[in-house]
Amino acid sequence: MTPDSPLVLGTRNRKKGDELAELLAPWHIKVATLDEFPEAIDVVEDGDTFSANATLKTTRQAVHLGRWVLADDSGLMVDALGGEPGVYSARFAGPNATDEGNNRLVLQRLNNTPLEKRTAHYVCHVALADPSGAVRAESHAECHGRIRFKPAGTNGFGYDPLFEVVEYHRTFGELGPHVKRAISHRARAMRAILPEVVRSMKHGARSKE
Repeated sequence: MTPDSPLVLGTRNRKKGDELAELLAPWHIKVATLDEFPEAIDVVEDGDTFSANATLKTTRQAVHLGRWVLADDSGLMVDALGGEPGVYSARFAGPNATDEGNNRLVLQRLNNTPLEKRTAHYVCHVALADPSGAVRAESHAECHGRIRFKPAGTNGFGYDPLFEVVEYHRTFGELGPHVKRAISHRARAMRAILPEVVRSMKHGARSKE
């Protein structure tokens, strides 16, 4: 790779891509999403854990594109639902689910479950693969909270309008991007993996000069 080669973010979710890009910005690492690569493949996320899916997305895309790829698999686990939606978070309401549809289904499934039993946590597993498909770094993080009875706030995506961070008495949808970048599951996982991402990218660039 060259110093100008971007780190590919293994997602087509624009909001997720923006989140990841903002977290990497202070290290001046050039990034690109899959939308910038027409030849990118659609990786089937058929793993039964967040770790397995993150690894699938990053390694298969890295080999196909011949580039460094950083991918995450994230989701919501609700205790009263036995850990659901879990790895099916993005498609909880069906193959073509929308955020609104997924949120409605979570609320329907919880029904009148009292607030003290609506505990939940977001999970994020991040993996970095080199162009050969070798995993060079991984990290895992969680953010704990509970599920509101109805959505609140318009920031973020996914289950953010339902997920209340108890210490703030606000949902991620209400707290906005600055707070989310500081305390979210994805932010914590990214902070953990960043030193290795920076080291790997800079070493990779130098090795080709």
